Amino acid sequence: MALIHCDFFSHTLGLSTAMTVILPLARPQAEPNLPGTPWAPRRTYQTLYLLHGMSDDHTIWQRRTSIERYADALGIAVVMPAVARSFYTDMASGPAYWSFISEELPAVARALFPFSEAREDNFVAGLSMGGYGAFKLALRHPERFAAAASLSGALNVAASAKRGPKEWIRERRLIFGNLEKLPGSENDLLALAGQLAQSGRPQPALYQWCGTEDFLYQDNLAFRDCARQKGLDLTYEEGPGSHEWQYWDTMIQRVLEWLPGFKSINRSMP
Repeated sequence: MALIHCDFFSHTLGLSTAMTVILPLARPQAEPNLPGTPWAPRRTYQTLYLLHGMSDDHTIWQRRTSIERYADALGIAVVMPAVARSFYTDMASGPAYWSFISEELPAVARALFPFSEAREDNFVAGLSMGGYGAFKLALRHPERFAAAASLSGALNVAASAKRGPKEWIRERRLIFGNLEKLPGSENDLLALAGQLAQSGRPQPALYQWCGTEDFLYQDNLAFRDCARQKGLDLTYEEGPGSHEWQYWDTMIQRVLEWLPGFKSINRSMP
């Protein structure tokens, strides 16, 4: 397992940015003619794009959870990008973070690392703002992702954008623009869920968890009910908990166990 801190220039954002990558590496016995060579190239990797919340950055999952150890057990690559406070959106007043996360980031990651492009090998997950970003990627690009997971996600921004302190509402206007136009838009997850259900496109498996004491709990119930009504492939779980890392460290393990095809893969890897 390798942990790689990658700094690069984003042409989409017009600035330097970063991602942290967890890369599993096979450890076969050394070739007779190459004593002391412990590493060998592997096939292309199945990949989890793991997204951070609004007050964090690309280092937070590594700092607050044992994601490196959890990923090592499965042999899955993990890509953790930085997107500031963008809500994974082409901001009304700011950089085009949606274009970055949905187009440029996967292209850069695959140019640098042997990541599979196959739908069945690509997954996305996140917490809070990152849960919103994960479902947004899966609902808008279901042909690219086999599964997506949200932990304590901000899943109903169309309803919540005008709630809270004035400075929060002002920031959301900088992100989304006219908040009156947010419902039904390409940034409204409930609307995207309905559009996907009627589109005939492949549906990614969705996993959703939220703590019952979380301030986003009601927003999570709204998305759950919408997804169920539309017939999406949603696994919903909840339990005691608030908006804290002690729960997310536990639940990311549940997400990795839930990912399609990962219950037994690579368990014999040295």
